[in-house]
Amino acid sequence: MQRRTFLQQLGALGLLGACPAILPQHLAAAPSMVSVKQLPKLKGELTLYLGRGEGGLYENVLDAIKKRNPDFDLKIRRGPTAALANAIVAEAQANVRRAEVFWAVDSGAIGLLTDKGLAQPLPEDLTSQLRPEFRFPNWAPVTGRIRTLAYNTERLKASDIPDSILALAESDLSIAWAPAYASFQSFVTAMRLLIGEQKTINWLKAMNKRAKKYAGELGVVLAAERGEVDLGLANHYYTLRLKSGKPDATVDLAFTNNDAGCLVNASGIVALKQSDTAINFIRYLLTTEVQSYLASEAYEIPLIGDLAPPAGLPALQTISPPKVDLTQLANLRPTLNMMRKAGVL
Repeated sequence: MQRRTFLQQLGALGLLGACPAILPQHLAAAPSMVSVKQLPKLKGELTLYLGRGEGGLYENVLDAIKKRNPDFDLKIRRGPTAALANAIVAEAQANVRRAEVFWAVDSGAIGLLTDKGLAQPLPEDLTSQLRPEFRFPNWAPVTGRIRTLAYNTERLKASDIPDSILALAESDLSIAWAPAYASFQSFVTAMRLLIGEQKTINWLKAMNKRAKKYAGELGVVLAAERGEVDLGLANHYYTLRLKSGKPDATVDLAFTNNDAGCLVNASGIVALKQSDTAINFIRYLLTTEVQSYLASEAYEIPLIGDLAPPAGLPALQTISPPKVDLTQLANLRPTLNMMRKAGVL
């Protein structure tokens, strides 16, 4: 989407102007949700560390926020999420606090900062906007993403696909995956936490004999759609974005049941300094306007109130994700060691 088109759209939604927000019927806001019109104007300087991701859609949101707040000077440092998290820790150890807010595309990086005691507590009226299972005292999930099996609809029926991620290794299906991709490594970390290291290594070894490697998860989904493989392991939004641009794409989503294969992870934001500007900036990301935009354009899962999931994704209540403390996904070192031991990396 071109930037001008995006700004016009968010203007219609009320993010840029004073007009009432106009939301599609399936994204109608619940009374408890907060509109951008209810928030104070942002003023002064704020330094944001922004993890790269989502094809510039996060940048579009930031542009709209800056346009609405002309007295707000937002300074942005961009980079890979994990690298920025490590930089924040190094700066803190050197008694240099440059970042005031960190927006990460993966909750594991947030966990690294909470473990180091760098995340500041958030006010309850802010965290209470989130669905109960996504409320944390010192960071706010922004949008969710669920692990899925993207399968070729000409090669498979949904009933052909195991509903257990472990059973996938014992099947005769051809598989695509992206082991070097951060979301995949978070998924393997969740598996390690849920079933233990040895079972996870055994699964990785078995899968490595049949899985084809790709650089990223968009490539995984494209491989499934082209019929290079039967299915691929990827976050849900890659499939939905492909289908939005290619409605006749021969790919659909399947879900495992109550295991790491359907982990619900989240992008997240954390305040690194206590300031009204930092907290109010976070509030903007949890407004109906921004959440609706990220659901409709990025196909990410809104986590406030009762906003509907993106088109093509079942409601979270109909999926059975495992219970995992998302901040524990920060401990990647044992996961990377396992993946190397299994010959995956």
